[in-house]
Amino acid sequence: MKEQSIFNPDHQNSDVSSKIVAGLSRISEVFKVLLWEKAKLLGLSPIQIQLLIFIAYHKPELSNVSHLAKEFNLTKPTISDAIKVLHKKGMVVRKKSTTDNRSYIIKLTETGKNIIQETDDFANPIKKGIQDIDEAKLEHLFATLSKVIYQLNRTGILTVQRTCYGCKFYSKKKDHHYCNLLESTLHNTDIRIDCPEFEPRSN
Repeated sequence: MKEQSIFNPDHQNSDVSSKIVAGLSRISEVFKVLLWEKAKLLGLSPIQIQLLIFIAYHKPELSNVSHLAKEFNLTKPTISDAIKVLHKKGMVVRKKSTTDNRSYIIKLTETGKNIIQETDDFANPIKKGIQDIDEAKLEHLFATLSKVIYQLNRTGILTVQRTCYGCKFYSKKKDHHYCNLLESTLHNTDIRIDCPEFEPRSN
């Protein structure tokens, strides 16, 4: 065993970064537990619920097997199998893409939309857990998390991200964030984690 392992409590006690990673791991476990509880209640798998929620709130062109596989860091066959089950349950339909005849766009049916009403609140207990934290501390926490997400994407660990820092419309003017699409200065809380207008910046 490694003495300086993130998961060694003795090491954690003397290393703040390790404490943070261990804390994020705990929150991740809570997220998975809440998702599983909702999945069992509705007779769906966790990934099926996540697919339905993603399709409901994102652009149609992102709702294809290739992109969904990247979004959830899963193989195309795994995503295809989940979509097949949702299709059999009458929750989604497959429509041919208007830009590529070889691919399909996944859309929700009315049944699928109704299921969203029962599923997309599964993470609310986590949100409630941070609501009593001081607003200034929440802003600082969000600014830190958004930068971590961007850095993980730059290193290739996180394959898909749509945060401002990686967008071609983002720039920093003096000490201020700026969106060239909105033509507006952005406060720290204006930085988006999942922006609908996101376009990747060419490196």
